Amino acid sequence: MLEQLAIERPKRWDHPLDPAMSADDATWLLSQPPFSRMDPSRFTQSATLADIVRNDTRIVRYEPGDIVVREGDYGSSAFMVLTGEVRVILTGLAATSLGRQSTKKMSWWEALKNSLSPWPVAEQRQVARVQGESLGTAVREVDHRPRVYLQDVDTILHGFESESLGSSEIFGELAAMTRSPNRFTVVATTPAVLLEIRWQGLRMLRRDSKFKEYLDLRYRANNLQLHLRECPLFHHLPQDRLDLVAAATELVSFGEMEWFSEYEKSRKLDSRDRIDSEPLIAEESLPADHMIIIRAGFARLSHRQGGGHRTLAYLGKGQAFGQRELAHNHRRRGKEDPLPYQESLRAVGFVDALRIPKQIVYDLIFPHVRSNELWEDVRKPRYDTTGRPVADELQLREKENSHTPLLEFLVDERLINGRQAMIIDMDRCTRCDDCVKACATTHQGNPRFIRNGSQFGPWMFAHACMHCEDPVCMIGCPTGAIARNQENGIISINPDTCIGCSTCSQSCPYQNINMVEIRDEQGRQLVDSGTKLPILQATKCDLCQSQPAGPACQNACPHDALIRIDMSDLKKLSKWMERKAA
Repeated sequence: MLEQLAIERPKRWDHPLDPAMSADDATWLLSQPPFSRMDPSRFTQSATLADIVRNDTRIVRYEPGDIVVREGDYGSSAFMVLTGEVRVILTGLAATSLGRQSTKKMSWWEALKNSLSPWPVAEQRQVARVQGESLGTAVREVDHRPRVYLQDVDTILHGFESESLGSSEIFGELAAMTRSPNRFTVVATTPAVLLEIRWQGLRMLRRDSKFKEYLDLRYRANNLQLHLRECPLFHHLPQDRLDLVAAATELVSFGEMEWFSEYEKSRKLDSRDRIDSEPLIAEESLPADHMIIIRAGFARLSHRQGGGHRTLAYLGKGQAFGQRELAHNHRRRGKEDPLPYQESLRAVGFVDALRIPKQIVYDLIFPHVRSNELWEDVRKPRYDTTGRPVADELQLREKENSHTPLLEFLVDERLINGRQAMIIDMDRCTRCDDCVKACATTHQGNPRFIRNGSQFGPWMFAHACMHCEDPVCMIGCPTGAIARNQENGIISINPDTCIGCSTCSQSCPYQNINMVEIRDEQGRQLVDSGTKLPILQATKCDLCQSQPAGPACQNACPHDALIRIDMSDLKKLSKWMERKAA
């Protein structure tokens, strides 16, 4: 028998947000609002209010022009103004002002010329641009932290609609709580000191009823109705009814926001244990008391089969659960026992959801759903009075069941997250590597993907950026160099503001971001003048967004063996997989 050694289990407090936070700083913060107004008895002995302040916050200094929050960035922290002033820019700044890359498509002639003139040096950069010179936005260090700033803040902000925030005001909490994009940019306009509160601490601070009420009121006032409107059932709901629905809606969450940290562990479990370990949102056979709308994340829809569960589908942002059962029960009220939930819903990783009581659905929503295809689909009976599927539904179930192994693979590998995943049909692929060569030609001699990855039958899901729905790689970038294009959904990295910190590369759960050494025009390796270590930059697939023909990898494949596809479009995915051999 192996000898055992008992040690103390690691705790989250072993990794404070700011290791330099002093006891005096924490004591002072506790004496300031909102902490001074909180009830310490609402917190546990293992996570006291003092623990949260000491470990989940940090005091950060900003200079005029420093960007605190960028529109489009996925938030991980909220901020509270301690001293000074910041301005919330309510209208969109130019991408270059935010330290992002403005991509322009090449002409066909430029693309042809580049393909015929190979790069003499891989990953070549201009030294001036690496150092942030001659840019409208630049990078500087404040208290040893890199920060993007506006070089002429007054001129850049002139004419933009904005609001001033001062002492004790909070911003960025919605993006931090739901890991959603920030809807505005915040810039320091005077020397300012802010308190950063990471999302873990923010969630724990909600144990104080007054603070929770404050955050919920802000969400209900600014965002709840927008999220409700994302569900098609609400498209034609009158505003006065929507107000009443919003007032009755519960805000709930399931699972861990840092799902990617547990991703590798969960992959090793067998299918039954993996599904059982997922947080239950609604359970099959229990009363259908609510309609649930997914606000963020993904949820597994499953049905009991034998001693386990069969995956039927997965739901994402804006999709609803329970509306079929409620429609059935509403139509046949008083005639029979109400139909319970016919499937279970579980959080895959982390899910934020809206839960609407059935009586609100009956009285305020169903009467205003128009008689269109959507309503006919919802109203169509799926089950008989015993809860068994009717004939049409049985056929649908049989079709769904034929895709169950694929669905379970996509969910278990978290590939459902991908909006532009690369799939290779290995039965057609001849390993000629024309796709890799085309990618290298398009990207300075260095391919942006690896022709390897998870495999389902003959189909390989290659290590190429999938431009995810939930892009955890964007959380924590200190300069905002990695960002999503709001028009086309492409996530790209700006080499001018990437400082090579590896945060995005380490965060990507799919290992699709690589750190590379860079060189100047003469091929000399660029090294840090202080440490003499190579300067790195993050690289990943950018879907060849500057190319007139789109992704070079897909266009170069001579055997039609490769495709870039949105994993939420299962119909298109299945159709591509079921092609007959040419």
